Amino acid sequence: MHHSVRVVYFYVIIYTTICIFKFNSAIMKTSMKEWFLRFKAWLQGLSFRTGVIVLASCIPFYILSFTQMAISSQYLAIETKGVLWVALFGMAKACQYGGLTILGMEGYKRVKGWLRGNR
Repeated sequence: MHHSVRVVYFYVIIYTTICIFKFNSAIMKTSMKEWFLRFKAWLQGLSFRTGVIVLASCIPFYILSFTQMAISSQYLAIETKGVLWVALFGMAKACQYGGLTILGMEGYKRVKGWLRGNR
């Protein structure tokens, strides 16, 4: 893995941890529904580029979640494969829905048009 990619992953993890601690205090003061609405509003306030990056990051997680099943049971226990599948597939879904929430309907239409060639 290239050094700059590792640095980006490191900063994403640090940023996510800070955001979790910020929202953790909000949970104590509000109900879960209010908290989710605030979290959704915060996600929608992020940039289009961030939404595209988060949405694109679901692709490697989907690939990893299914390709790890091809590894022989001799090297990786079946229980471990199940745990890996749940974790990786969950991350893929989280990235997918998080990216779509960040993009919103207009951003989704913009990405869809770009993929179809209507640049």
